[in-house]
Amino acid sequence: MKKIVSLSPFILSINKLNLRTTPLSIAAIPLLISGCMLGPDFTSPASPDTQSYTTDKPSDPITTTSSESGAAQSLALGKDIQGQWWTLFRSPPLTKLIEQAMKHNPDLQAASSALTQAQENASVQQSSLFPALDAGFSEKRQQISGAQFGNPNFQAPAYNLSTASVQVAYTLDAFGAIRRQIEGFKAQADYQRFQLEGTFLTLASNVVTTAIQEASLRAQISATQEIINAQAKGLELVKQQFELGGASKVDVLLQQTTLEQTRTTLPPLERQLAQNRHRLTVLTGELPSTELAAQFNLSDLHLPEELPLSLPSKLVQQRPDVRAQEALLHVASAQIGVATAKLFPDFTINANVGSIATRMGDLFVPGSAIWSVGGNLLQPVFHGGGLIHQRRAALAAYEQSAAQYRSTVLLAFQNVADTMSALEFDADGLKTQDAAVKAAFDALELTQMQYKIGAVSYLPLLISERNYHQTRITQITAQTRRYTDTAALFQALGGGWWNRPNLSAGMLAAQQPGQKKYQCFFCLEP
Repeated sequence: MKKIVSLSPFILSINKLNLRTTPLSIAAIPLLISGCMLGPDFTSPASPDTQSYTTDKPSDPITTTSSESGAAQSLALGKDIQGQWWTLFRSPPLTKLIEQAMKHNPDLQAASSALTQAQENASVQQSSLFPALDAGFSEKRQQISGAQFGNPNFQAPAYNLSTASVQVAYTLDAFGAIRRQIEGFKAQADYQRFQLEGTFLTLASNVVTTAIQEASLRAQISATQEIINAQAKGLELVKQQFELGGASKVDVLLQQTTLEQTRTTLPPLERQLAQNRHRLTVLTGELPSTELAAQFNLSDLHLPEELPLSLPSKLVQQRPDVRAQEALLHVASAQIGVATAKLFPDFTINANVGSIATRMGDLFVPGSAIWSVGGNLLQPVFHGGGLIHQRRAALAAYEQSAAQYRSTVLLAFQNVADTMSALEFDADGLKTQDAAVKAAFDALELTQMQYKIGAVSYLPLLISERNYHQTRITQITAQTRRYTDTAALFQALGGGWWNRPNLSAGMLAAQQPGQKKYQCFFCLEP
């Protein structure tokens, strides 16, 4: 943070001019120092000095293992992220769903309106740099009393008084208070812009992960239904063997118990699928009663094999939450300048030009002109230390924002590191789970053959069926994690917002023709 700008260069320049102590020279002092802006000049914090997200060396190849349920993924360090990263899953219904969410999601529309409000507030504050010009007109009838002049017996007649005037007011921003306020409002608009980008990134990620979860649930329901069908056939077989004397009643009851236990796992999966569909509908800005045309299955989703991995030095420039926190840091920096400028004089110029007459038709005739020009100088002298404490509070607020910025940066790097670890270990986990499913299936087939020839009792067969059922569901869950890890990586790296057109403009262009941008609660129109 820079120190407060010193006024000595400006005072020295005034002395060199040998100005006389006249009202004109005094009035020229604010103009000479109008370029002064007190407080720190904000600069963006430097990126963390690191070349890796994890403890691994940057030169080490970053590649996950392959398995029967998913190919290997490689992370290309330094490769840029495309703006529509969700298209890498090669699912047209998913792309269409995100486009629908961009048009109708209320949270995204709220963030867009907040950005517009912040931009307009910045424009309002910027108008303070220019003179304020107002025109006024008054018409009144009045009567005066002679008592005002020491003659109570004088009775003046009533008369009309018309006044037309133009007023000009201009505050000289001698110490940069107004410009620092404008700087703060522009930084607030930047904050809202990155809040909008962050809202959209979260929305797109939620749509993708919810679609992946739906595909996972459909796969789990399908696998559970296949197991139920197989166990139902097994129950019929055991019943036939029981009738022929080849199985006991206990075997029949054990198989029926296993079948009913498997059936109890189906309603919770169907409930989760229904809730998942409701969430997808709400994310697109529709009521849960609306039926979505898109349905997702794991077989319809493609796992991207090459994933971009931004350089650590670029992460702070790509994450919307980090950029939003940087904008808040900029706001706090500007407030230091505003609080500092309050310690110095405030210069205001006022002018009033007009005409006054007892009849409206006599306005602006010779002799009816009135005018006044004046300047105000306000120098804070004693406020009980309030202005000093305001500046100290602004400094403390800046330090608070700086600490929050550092915390956000650390969290951003942690997100990327966690996702990279998840990509690696979940790929290994899926490979192991594939082997477990194959082993469980082979064990089930072998146990079924042994049971048919009477080599084993029915209990080992039930254990083999239960093991296969559990490993199959776990395999689907492990396969789902690889998809969600991929989506989480794109979110952790910022989502590529810098490689697509302005989001706010895109939302306006995406609105349907004739669609109202806002609802007016106080307008007369229907």
